[in-house]
Amino acid sequence: MSIQSSTVDLGFAEKCEPWKLESRLFPSKIGGKPAWLDLNNLPKCKDLQCDVCKQQMIFLCQIYAPHEEDENNFHRTIFIFVCKNSQCSIRNTNNNLKVFRSNLPRVNQFYSEEPPLEEPDLTFTLNKWVKLCNVCGCLADKSCSKCKMGYCCREHQVIDWKEGHKNECGSSLSDSRQSSLLFKEFELVIESETEHSEEKDEKEAWREYKKLEMEGKVGTMVNTSEVELEAHAYVEEDTTFSKFRKRIERDPDQVIRYQRDGVPLWIADEPTLSEIPKCELCNGPRQFELQVMPQMLSVLGENELDWGTLVVYSCKSSCADKVGYKIEFVFRQDVSDNKVNS
Repeated sequence: MSIQSSTVDLGFAEKCEPWKLESRLFPSKIGGKPAWLDLNNLPKCKDLQCDVCKQQMIFLCQIYAPHEEDENNFHRTIFIFVCKNSQCSIRNTNNNLKVFRSNLPRVNQFYSEEPPLEEPDLTFTLNKWVKLCNVCGCLADKSCSKCKMGYCCREHQVIDWKEGHKNECGSSLSDSRQSSLLFKEFELVIESETEHSEEKDEKEAWREYKKLEMEGKVGTMVNTSEVELEAHAYVEEDTTFSKFRKRIERDPDQVIRYQRDGVPLWIADEPTLSEIPKCELCNGPRQFELQVMPQMLSVLGENELDWGTLVVYSCKSSCADKVGYKIEFVFRQDVSDNKVNS
């Protein structure tokens, strides 16, 4: 299912057959190896290094979000990478994260103009186009001296050797084994956000509270109604976090929120963005596109990393003049210290 730009779309993690997550089917997915879109101009190894520790980052998720009205963006995917070193995960900073955007026209050298058949294809392979790291699935510029298996860095070659390549070198087993370094793999199933008209709007709760305050009822709470108690509880809680919590309670399993040119669902009052960085390629404005929710950590069984929400801003025009993968901007916002320490 394609992302719709006019509504808030939610992504939910679901298990599926691995073939459904291949590049030819333009998937949205979590974990495993990236299903690259453009197969010729992948990010280089140095582009995927953590800014803190300089180690290779690991694929977190990707969202297929085409601009079908734009020929240059008929196919379009956002890729998010993260460093798995927990020491690089610093509150409210993005130095251990990177986001890339890839786009292709409908007529391109990799995929048919016709919609792909959703069935297994044993002939499909990325090796025709690019050499990938056997561990992480990113661009490989190094090889095993014996069997020429590809690796992005010396560290991943060592990891693969210890995890089985020592005994499998030259066999087909190395290609099918998934490294323990990667996140668990899931399909991202996209659905429109559920609307709950019966939920009280936060502004209405504030008006209720001010009314009680003027009537002298706040502080006594004697013979107050459930509505009045809710209004009082609302203002005593951090309003931003309260709004975040109440909104995600509608669909508690959501791991992605998507709304092109929409508004993020903030988890704290601070830090905030004073200015969204412009696109480094076209100097045009960026706009909110999607955010990764904290529930994704639970889905992945990840206990070392942490974040409140990861908010991705992309070039508003989705500029396509330059070939290759374009770097976009990600803003990390964590739960406020008051909530962490409470």
